[in-house]
Amino acid sequence: MPAVRTTRTVLAAVLVAGLTGTALATPALAADAPATADHTATRAALQAAVDAGVPGAVAQARDGRGAWTGTAGERRGNDRYRVGSITKTFVATVLLQLQAEGRLDLDDPVEKWLPGVVRGNGHDGRRITVRQLLNHTSGVYSVTSDPGFQEKVFGPGFLEHRYDRWTPRQLVDIAMTHAPDFAPGTDWNYSNTNYVLAGMVIEKVTGRPYGKAVENRIIKPLKLRATSVPGTDVRMPKPSSPAYSTLSESPDAPVHDVSRLSPTIAYAAGEMISDSNDLQTFYRALLKGRLLPRAEMKEMTTTVAVSPEFPGVGYGLGLMRQKLSCGKEIWGHGGGIHGSSSEAQATRDGGHSLALNFNADWTGDSAGVLEAEFCGVTPPR
Repeated sequence: MPAVRTTRTVLAAVLVAGLTGTALATPALAADAPATADHTATRAALQAAVDAGVPGAVAQARDGRGAWTGTAGERRGNDRYRVGSITKTFVATVLLQLQAEGRLDLDDPVEKWLPGVVRGNGHDGRRITVRQLLNHTSGVYSVTSDPGFQEKVFGPGFLEHRYDRWTPRQLVDIAMTHAPDFAPGTDWNYSNTNYVLAGMVIEKVTGRPYGKAVENRIIKPLKLRATSVPGTDVRMPKPSSPAYSTLSESPDAPVHDVSRLSPTIAYAAGEMISDSNDLQTFYRALLKGRLLPRAEMKEMTTTVAVSPEFPGVGYGLGLMRQKLSCGKEIWGHGGGIHGSSSEAQATRDGGHSLALNFNADWTGDSAGVLEAEFCGVTPPR
């Protein structure tokens, strides 16, 4: 399908590109300014997104002064939304927990757990480790880059196929019809197939759906009441606002309500639903060491370079690091799926966090909201 164009951070662009075909253009930002207690800059950035055409935006922040929630347009502060690739951090956390329990090793070859699955056109699961799936150094082709899949799932064909059910194996088999991006461990490229496979590994190790592991190990212990792994349920839980997409890169294309869809198109690469409060609770708990032992947390935050063009950006195991214009370093993940663009970010100590969502996938600058909250940068008028 034609690329859906948005303006967002390098982080979100890298993460969303595979799942929605997103392109990135980060606008220039105003000069640095100190963060303000009333979140004036963040409010302005949310309104700027709505002024740019996003129907609704919501953000929630927590810091030493407490919690703050801001909205603009058609969004409420407690709305739930599809979080897209933020799902990946939950999946990586479960695999690291399983390693800590001695039930697998991230350096196991994928073939050990999924025999014969990663084969074809140069792909070889015997040469790829679970760790390489999690940090996107496997070279495995991304299913969401397949032209036929894009046309059916992300373009106008979505309206006909929005409720189709896909199995994880079907998604992987589509990827296997293409050559790998590179030899395992020799480069970096974001691939949603990596996390489809990661979810399949969890299911093989635990003998249960990967979503059950996420629920039992993360959602229930942290009491994330707005967070769910929908599986095959096409509905959005309440409260929520509609999600909108043009299903095209054309600025003149009609806007569609895409709130209902089959989560199986994303599976463990991006199917989860949450809200801004729960996402912050999760990332703060993770970064404060409540979910993983110290050794596994060190592995998760050991990053590989994304590109020489972006020296301040690194990808760990389902967790990404980026440096903002004011020099602050934040950790988290971005996510995009039909009609939904999200960010969940926090400082390394978990002391200052932000989670946001736009209910559109063709416009809006989430980078501006991050710069506003963490650096106090007011978006240009």
